[in-house]
Order: sequence, then structure tokens, then C-alpha cells
Amino acid sequence: MLYQINNGAVVFGDDVILHDINFEIRNTEKIAVVGRNGCGKTTLLKLISGEVEMYHEDGEEGSIAMAGRLQIGYLKQIAFDDPTVTLEKEIRKVFAPMLAMKAEVETLAKELETDHSDEKVKAYTTLEEKFRDLGGYYFEKEYEVLIRKFGFSEEERKKPLRDFSGGQQTKIAFIKLLLSKPDILLLDEPTNHLDVTTIEWLEGYLKNYPKAVVLVSHDRMFLDNIVDVVYEIEYGTAKRYPGNYTQFMARKKENYEKQLKDHIAQQKEIERLQRMVDRFKGKPTKVSMARSKQKAIEHMEIIEAPDRYDNKTFHANFQPQVETGNDVLFVSDLEIGYEQPLSTVTVDLKRGEKLGILGGNGLGKSTFLKTIVDRIPALSGEYKYGVNVQIGYFDQQMAMYQSKKTVLDDYWDEFPNLTETEVRNALGAFLFTGEDVFKNISMLSGGEKVRLALCKILKRRPNVLILDEPTNHMDIIGKETLENMLKEFKGTLIFVSHDRYFVKQVATQLLVFEDGTTNLYKFGYEEYQEKLARDAEKEDGSYKPTMDLGGLISNKGVAISAGASTEMPAKKPNINIGKERSKVEKKVKRAEEELALKEEKLEELKAELLRPEFQSSYSKLTEIQGQIDAMEEEIMVAMEEWEALSTQLEELLEEENANK
Repeated sequence: MLYQINNGAVVFGDDVILHDINFEIRNTEKIAVVGRNGCGKTTLLKLISGEVEMYHEDGEEGSIAMAGRLQIGYLKQIAFDDPTVTLEKEIRKVFAPMLAMKAEVETLAKELETDHSDEKVKAYTTLEEKFRDLGGYYFEKEYEVLIRKFGFSEEERKKPLRDFSGGQQTKIAFIKLLLSKPDILLLDEPTNHLDVTTIEWLEGYLKNYPKAVVLVSHDRMFLDNIVDVVYEIEYGTAKRYPGNYTQFMARKKENYEKQLKDHIAQQKEIERLQRMVDRFKGKPTKVSMARSKQKAIEHMEIIEAPDRYDNKTFHANFQPQVETGNDVLFVSDLEIGYEQPLSTVTVDLKRGEKLGILGGNGLGKSTFLKTIVDRIPALSGEYKYGVNVQIGYFDQQMAMYQSKKTVLDDYWDEFPNLTETEVRNALGAFLFTGEDVFKNISMLSGGEKVRLALCKILKRRPNVLILDEPTNHMDIIGKETLENMLKEFKGTLIFVSHDRYFVKQVATQLLVFEDGTTNLYKFGYEEYQEKLARDAEKEDGSYKPTMDLGGLISNKGVAISAGASTEMPAKKPNINIGKERSKVEKKVKRAEEELALKEEKLEELKAELLRPEFQSSYSKLTEIQGQIDAMEEEIMVAMEEWEALSTQLEELLEEENANK
């Protein structure tokens, strides 16, 4: 056990944010903390980092235990000491202890040239081993890799920190944190501001990080590829699940369904016993039995109904008001950029297609969207829309929208012909209910502003949606909701997203920006990943033959007719039928013996279920019934195996007789 919280709580004023928190970090675990926006995920990270204190109520003693003096690294709000320092100098501050140790190792090595004492040799060996274990011989190389992977050029290394955007400064702080190698690495939404390529690299880095990692993220594919433990915060407390995010969701559903089933079964049993008590308690000859049933009820350990999933989310019916023609958008040699061109795009989009746009930061994805909605001019080339096109456009500026208006007034000003009830209903569908509609826009969170922007866009029922990172600031349930809405949308969709799972679920084709060029792929994200894997195999010479549209492709790339046979006629192996029959007979006999034992065990369990001493123990009856269910399943499997072996034996006997 590396770190442990027992019965923890965090309270701000009168608000209980977290309660009854039991949380453990073991060895080098990679842990995800998941839950709805505002549930307390970041608060838990701050509690672990020591930024917030645990609440202690009278009689309630929570505690935190750590194995030794741990270094805990947390990517907090950026506050560089000197904004005039260059990127390179700022990051290299991390290496001060390592450089000092390196100098000490070199000094001891020089002293060993003249002093061969055991004491000196031991001092050098101990320090050199520590230096090596801390990565002293490759920290410079790791620095170079991180600078490059996070997208900083040679020229940018010399730029002062003040010249970088907020997102770039976050990346710089992130690099410093990774290079400092804390015992527990705390990351809150680490994939924000990162492109897909960098996210994929970061997955591998964190998966192989030699110490513990605790991260908050709404990126499901990122979580699936890294974590081996999930803590879900729901209704203010946390529950631990082994496995990655997909396994957590399956286990949560399984646990919910089992608890609900057990709760219903127990309630039925209580009802049955209570009917017997009520029926016989007044009859002298049955009083004893009525009392025993009453005691059985009283001694039951009550199984509570499970808490309902916290799956409250927005909803809207936003099918297009009018339909476009088949041709929606035609783009030809469109050169996009500002002073300098970033990329050239050619694409022909038809009605109902859903185009996902991928690529590194700064290659022109958002610029392309701004160009085709007339926010910025094209440098050259052309684009044109088909008939009846009505565009709904969303960009990240909408998540930073500032206004002193209330939510109600802001929405009503855009749709002045609606009644107050209609406005309230529209906002309520996007989770602005009750007093929420009187909040000032500037007081809303990023996620709330995104919901308000989508509420306004979808009210107009456009037939072409152009969305730039719509899932930023959304929790996982919000993302899943938007995914389902967009999949059911009958119009045409163009969107940019770094969330690979979202792209995989929604896009029917991809436009990929790569160093000044764009490539259109008429298939979704999974097929795109398969293509990349095949291309990588070709490059390293390990390409294997695969099915192509025209038929089969040989290793040498020569097309083979799909109707032609690619296999030599199979030569039937010579076998000794008598010997084979004898083997199968033994297997059949063994299967019959095992089946008999299982059936005998089943009868014993059924007899046990009727034993009088167990009739008042619901838990014991449930346990035995579970064993019966499991044994019946084992018998079914054993029967299938026996039948398969028996069929095989019959065929061998027929063949043996035919050969006589």
C-alpha cells in the first residue's frame, strides 16, 4: 500500500463535497477517477496532493496513511516564477537535483583514481546506483523526446514563457511534471490541448510510467488504454472497480443488476413469509411456525435497492426542418490559413454523411471550419454549398462566452417569439431548470456554456452541423448523449474532435490533416486505424496478405481472382482408425463418469436446500441456490461435451466398419 484514505470527507462551508471516502493507491497502479461534472473528482486529487484538508466531524475520525515520504506531483494552475525565462531554461530547472548528483558522482569517480579505500568505493557505488535508478544516464534524452512530442520546435525553446498561449503553458508545466518523476502522478484532464498523435504517445508513456498514476479524464479510449483500476465518485462517495473503463462499466452494470435482482427476490421472500405469519399467528396449532417465520424475517440481512445511476443528461429532438439536396458541400483546392497557407483541402460531401476531422495542432482543422462558415477568407481555391443548406456552427469561443445576462434572457433574446413556458421547456431539456435559468452567463461553467450554445443552435433545426471540439468540457454521459444525438441526426455533419472514441462512434468518413496536405478516407475511425497498422507493417516488411476489394492480394501485391482457388488440395492424413476409436472411447467413458458425479452433486445440493435448519436463513438458501444454478450450468456444458464425443465415436465406428 503506497497511499490510503480511510473514511475521508471534504466539506466547503455547508456543502459536503465528499464523504465516507476509502481510497487506496497500491504500488505502480494506474488509477482513473471518474464521475459526473461537479461530483468531486478534482477535489479528491486536491485532497491527495494536500491542497485541501480532510474534514473531521465529532466522533468521525478519517485518516490518511502514506508509505514513507512520498513525492506527489499535481498539475495545478500554472504560475511560473519568471515569465521572461525561456521554455528551455524553465523546463531544465527540473534537472537541478539530477545535475548536482551527476557532479557529485563525477567528483567521487575522480577521487577514486587516488583513493581506493573501501569507504570511498562504497560511497561512489551507492551514489552511482541511485543516480542510475533515477534515470541519470538518460534524462537528457527523455527531455528531448518530451519537448518534441508535445509539439515544441527548436526555435520555440528559446522563446520566453510569456509568449506562449495558455494551452502551450499548460503543456510546459506538464513536461516539467513528467520529468520530475513523482512517486504519485496526479493528472486532471491531461489530454486537454493535446492532438491525437500526442495523446497516443502519452498513453504509452503513462502506461509504462514506473510509479503510480491517478488521473481524471473524460477520454474513454485514453482510460481504456492506460488504467487498471477505476474509482467512481457518485452521490459524494467513491467505489473501487478493478480493470479499465470499459470493464468498470460492465462490472457496474452487473453489480447493479445483481443487487436489484437480489433485492427483489428478498422482498418477495419477506412478503411470502409475512403472509404466512399473518395467516397463522392467530391459530394455536400454527403459532410456533408463525413465530419461526417472523424470526426468519427479523434475522435477514436486508439487501437495499441499488442507487439509481446518476445519468441525468440533456436531450433534444433536432432533426432538420428542411432537407438539403444530395450535394451538400463541394470543396476544391481550398487553400486555408492566415498570412501563410496551412493546408489545401478537397472534399465532396453528400447529404447524411458525417465527416470527422483529425490532425495535429496548428495544421488547420479549425481554420478550415472557420473558412467554410465565412469567418475568415480563403487564400485560394473554392467551396460551395448545395441547395437548402442551413448551417448550425459551434466553436470553442462559445464555451468562453461572457455576458451579464441571465440564461433565460440570453436565450429569449435569440428567440423572442417564444412564450416563457416554451423557453423554460427548451432550457430544461438542456438541464437548466428551476433557479438555474436566472444564473448570469459569466457564472456558468464551461460545460454549462457548451450546453447553452448547443441548445440555441439545435433550436433552429439546421440541416448541416459544423462543430469544433463540441465535447470539450463535457463529462462522459454528456459525450455519450451527444454521440447518440449525432448518430441519429438525419442531416450532414462536419466536426473536429480529439476524442478518438467520439470520432469512432460518430464519423462515417475522415478528413486527416498531415503537414500541409489533407487526405480523405471514405470509412470510419476503426478502419482508419487498421489502415495505419497495415501501412506500418508494410514499412517494416512484415506485411501479411489481406482481402482487397478486387479479391485476394498476394505477398508480392499480385491480384488473384476472387473465384480462383488459392489452396492446394488437402491431402488426407493417414490415421489408425482403431487406435483413434480407442482414444475417443476412453474420453467418452471419462465424460460419462464426470457427468454422473456432477448429477450426484446436484441431487445433494437439492436435498440440502430442503434441510429444515436452513429454512430460516435466506442467505444460506441463496448461497445453495447459487451453487445449484452453477452446477446445472456445468452439467449442461458436460452434456454438450459428451454428445460431441459420442458423435465423434459413432463416426469412427462407421468408418471402421466401412473399411472392413
